[in-house]
Amino acid sequence: MCLLAALSVSALAGYAHAETGHDLWLRYVPVEDSALRASYRRSVSSVVIQRDSPTGRAIVAELRRGLLGLLGTSPPVSQRIASDGAVLIGTPANSPVIAGLGWAKPLARAGDEGFLIRSTTVGKHAVTVIASQSDRGTLYGVFHLLRLVQTGKPLAPLAVEERPRLALRLLDHWDNLDGTIERGYAGPSLWNWAELPGRVDPRIEDYARANASIGINGAVLNNVNANAQSLTSSYLDKTAALAQVLRPYGIRVYLSANFNAPRALGGLPTADPLDPAVARWWRDKATEIYRLIPDFGGFLVKANSEGQPGPQDYGRTHADGANVLADAVAPHGGIVMWRAFVYSAEVDVDRVKRAYLEFVPLDGRFRDNVMVQVKNGPLDFQPREPFSPLFGEMPRTPLMAELQITQEYLGQATHLVYLAPMWKELLDADTYVAGPGSTVAKVLDGSLHGYRRTGIAGVANTGRDVNWTGHDFGQANWYAYGRLAWNPDLSATGIADEWIGMTWGHAPDVTSTIRSMMLGSRETYVDYTMPLGLHHLIGGDHYAPMPENADPRRADWSAIYYHRADAWGIGFDRTIRGSNAVGQYRSPLRERWNDPATCPETLLLWFHRLPWDYRLASGVTLWDALVRHYTKGADGARLMEFRWTTLRGKVDDERYEAVLGKLRQQAADAAAWRNKTLRYFQQFSQRPLPGQLPKD
Repeated sequence: MCLLAALSVSALAGYAHAETGHDLWLRYVPVEDSALRASYRRSVSSVVIQRDSPTGRAIVAELRRGLLGLLGTSPPVSQRIASDGAVLIGTPANSPVIAGLGWAKPLARAGDEGFLIRSTTVGKHAVTVIASQSDRGTLYGVFHLLRLVQTGKPLAPLAVEERPRLALRLLDHWDNLDGTIERGYAGPSLWNWAELPGRVDPRIEDYARANASIGINGAVLNNVNANAQSLTSSYLDKTAALAQVLRPYGIRVYLSANFNAPRALGGLPTADPLDPAVARWWRDKATEIYRLIPDFGGFLVKANSEGQPGPQDYGRTHADGANVLADAVAPHGGIVMWRAFVYSAEVDVDRVKRAYLEFVPLDGRFRDNVMVQVKNGPLDFQPREPFSPLFGEMPRTPLMAELQITQEYLGQATHLVYLAPMWKELLDADTYVAGPGSTVAKVLDGSLHGYRRTGIAGVANTGRDVNWTGHDFGQANWYAYGRLAWNPDLSATGIADEWIGMTWGHAPDVTSTIRSMMLGSRETYVDYTMPLGLHHLIGGDHYAPMPENADPRRADWSAIYYHRADAWGIGFDRTIRGSNAVGQYRSPLRERWNDPATCPETLLLWFHRLPWDYRLASGVTLWDALVRHYTKGADGARLMEFRWTTLRGKVDDERYEAVLGKLRQQAADAAAWRNKTLRYFQQFSQRPLPGQLPKD
């Protein structure tokens, strides 16, 4: 066995290079505290691993890369414990020593992806054991150990037992076959389809390492607005080449399927899901895929939404459409993820009600290998929305949450907006479906309804930019998504502190400054764009303020459809007197949100249309509250820029300057949002504008 052959030249190289952001949170910079560094060296004096497999080689390579960078030494790798400080890595199946430790029960609890890290004694030697029931679990355990070192945590004694709360933890890539990315703000697609399958960009392995380090175990490679060509034999060969690189890191590949593929590719006269020829075509296609990619995960489908073909074209239901694909992949262990992002071809009185109306009546009619994938809110990734009412209302159909990492409506790759607080707002939200405490997180992890399949998906923000995400702080959202997918109970603050330490360093002033910027950034963004429950005040690029937007193509693509401002007031009436969207939620939420006096101010104009002089609980009028929020938001963006300037010389110059440029633009954009939006609404309110608002 030659595990050391897994090492690349870059893994052994020093780290005296300019900071580009390419290394993400896996920078592995030297531990500065000499006493701490010495204790780590004693705790990791050698590595003992007996599994010569692709994942085993990835484990050894990562340990050597990480420890060389962090500790300045690369511990020897062997097959036996010869001294104190050995790190023993393996499973009961491939390590007789681990099999003899008597850890069967905790390993069974941890499952195939969970792991144990324990300080113990083997023979006469004090060792650290990283054990799991599978190679994937040991890989995750190794990354956990490296994270402990990166964040300055002690390695002895250790008694770690971890398992993922959600089984499927996916990135959805909205990447097109021509290399563009829909809602992508970090350069072209990572998948260079033109070069595949003959050449796989070495960067794909770095992508795999980054995902494995935070427990992401699946990637949907292509856009949900799917090109049917992605299912042709030539493109399946390309997908298989990517799968080969991702597989050792525990990542399965999935494809978005175009529902019309039996017609577009198979020459059939129909794609009717109840047509036997259509079902046969999907079965044959699945067989072809699994012959090339035995661990293929399955299909993601966007159907009958925004012009995409689907079962309703033939008078069938979403369940009919999902089930024909599910039957095709079921013999191979695959799944179908059917998106619930739908709205009527005709403009609804209230678009946010549509998904509930179409999907809740179908509960229990989907095959058991179908998961319905639901966006976090009922509209479309807005800076703030209530949770989707679908969560909790489909007890016989496993639901996945769909989050968006790529900040389509949150400043894209220009604005610093740390999204973990927003995602925690969703995960901790109480649906009341089984009484108090019925949180969305408990729906997703199966503990509330007993779902056998569990999962979550995040729309990726990766691209071919050298720093992956277009903004160095955009990396924090990729990281936070993975950590919350593994454990939804983690705190936004704890995740931020991990990421800061691994990405920017451990100096107290650096940590406290960046933490304050990150934790306040989402609320700041909401304040200067869409406070008090306002939403969709944008135009076609989903970036700039366009409260005046009246899109001629569809009313519900217009800003005015949602804010409804006039001389009387502003907001969308979703109470029982209005669209009654509030009626799609359980008590006591529907009663609480139906009354403006008890509705949280953060959602006030989402659920209520109110006069400009309506008085909030604070006593200020609605107009004055809007002015205050917009002013506070613009001031907050400027404060973030100032706080960053205090770090000059305390972080590397390359990334300091890159972030400073982004923050300057964000402050200018925040002021533009404040100025344009308040002026626009003032023409209806006829109330005074703040004196400091510029005239131009």
